[in-house]
Amino acid sequence: MEDLFGADGSASQFMDHAVTLVMTYAPKVVLAIVTLIIGMWLINRFVAILDKKLGQKDPTLNKFLCGLINALLKVLLLISVASMVGIATTSFIAVIGAAGLAVGLALQGSLANFAGGVLILIFKPFKVGDTIEAQGFLGAVKEISILYTIIDTFDNRRIVIPNGQLANASLTNVSIYDTRRCDMTFGIGYGDDIDKAKQVIKQCLEEDERVLPEPAPRIAVGSLGDSSVNIIVRPWTKTDDLWPVYWDMHEKIKKAFDREGISIPFPQRDVHLYKEE
Repeated sequence: MEDLFGADGSASQFMDHAVTLVMTYAPKVVLAIVTLIIGMWLINRFVAILDKKLGQKDPTLNKFLCGLINALLKVLLLISVASMVGIATTSFIAVIGAAGLAVGLALQGSLANFAGGVLILIFKPFKVGDTIEAQGFLGAVKEISILYTIIDTFDNRRIVIPNGQLANASLTNVSIYDTRRCDMTFGIGYGDDIDKAKQVIKQCLEEDERVLPEPAPRIAVGSLGDSSVNIIVRPWTKTDDLWPVYWDMHEKIKKAFDREGISIPFPQRDVHLYKEE
């Protein structure tokens, strides 16, 4: 033991120094741990209440804002806990700043997504609940988070798109207006009566309550095809009724044409056989 600690009582000095350190820092460490636990609980509780209150007023903003506030408050809590233990706050902030710079350089794409999320919230090209078409996907916006926007498609798929791509590319907001025009085209034979066909189409539109009287539906010859006269049909409907009207009208007008003897041409090929003599 004398060889290990020396003969001058260095072991006793070491123990005294250890006890002094424990007596000095143990209360600080315990207090810091308690503060960290309580602080995390309070932050989570506050963010949950904010999410609930803000979600009732602005579902588009709440997920993004709550995530940002949650991250900032936890960073401030960690700085406070570090200062309680005895770590110099200025040094700690400098370390965080240097680490933040390194992480920022490594995660430039994530920072671009964060900036894209801020731009989406400021300019609001869409909001939660809107139906949009972007990056080759069509669906309803479920959530706008700090880095990503979540879209649920109509065939029950969940698509996650980075905010940076949404902010820097074109997109279509399908549901921003209450009404939409339903574009359809029906072909009839060159030997059929155009006026009769237009009257049949008009009657089908008038019988459907989902077709709006104003603006009035447009029915006109759109083009002369290789084998058909193409009639364009442009009724207006409520946005939610667009596709049901589109599908139903194709069935109703086809049946009406059959009853009235109006033909719908289809591609066909004539084969002529010649007998060699």
